[in-house]
Amino acid sequence: MTRIDTTQWSLVLGARGEGVDARVALDALCRIYRRPVVSYIRAKGHAAEIAEDLTQEFFARFLEANAFSAADPNRGRFRAYLLTAVKHFLINAGKGKSALKRGGASCIESIDLAGCDIPSDDTPERDYDQTWAAVVLDLAFRRLRAEAELAGKHEQFARLRNFLIETPSTAEYEQAAVVLGMRRNTIAVTVHRMRERLRDLARDVIAETTAGPADLENELRVLRQRIESAAGAVE
Repeated sequence: MTRIDTTQWSLVLGARGEGVDARVALDALCRIYRRPVVSYIRAKGHAAEIAEDLTQEFFARFLEANAFSAADPNRGRFRAYLLTAVKHFLINAGKGKSALKRGGASCIESIDLAGCDIPSDDTPERDYDQTWAAVVLDLAFRRLRAEAELAGKHEQFARLRNFLIETPSTAEYEQAAVVLGMRRNTIAVTVHRMRERLRDLARDVIAETTAGPADLENELRVLRQRIESAAGAVE
């Protein structure tokens, strides 16, 4: 069995939520997506506190309702699937306040990822994807930092981490070289290798939320687009 066959989302799809391993995998996926869901709900016009409450309720019902049982393994991007589930949840929640109370009617209905006809709103969806990209990068950075600490390179990582997203100037390279006691060219090579490793780790994070190589490549494209979009907004 290949590595891509044993991702968290593939495990959930294969077991349809049955078993401890599938439940643990789904819980891990949901933790990654809490912030994107909050961003989406806030972008739909809800205040911060209400968005947090709705997010908590959504994930509680999503996990309880076994909503992923209808997911199509051939179209298995968890990011897209969860967004569809959130849209269903908000529509049903808007039909009555009782739907937001624990013990009330379930807000999660059967979801068909292949043919969702819910109207989209570009701004909330963009916020959802933008936050998702930030979470992926944050998790990749955390893993890179853990690797650096394990290798005894905590100071080096702390000094160079800001160079991984934005290209530093020659003066910044020289300053880092003085502080770390390294040649400037060595610093540049180190930063290049760290960037490559960061990309690999981001790929690993995303791979856990897909069900196959094609979905992984699609998600990587979205990640690059969102990173570029965020960089353009700063400029």
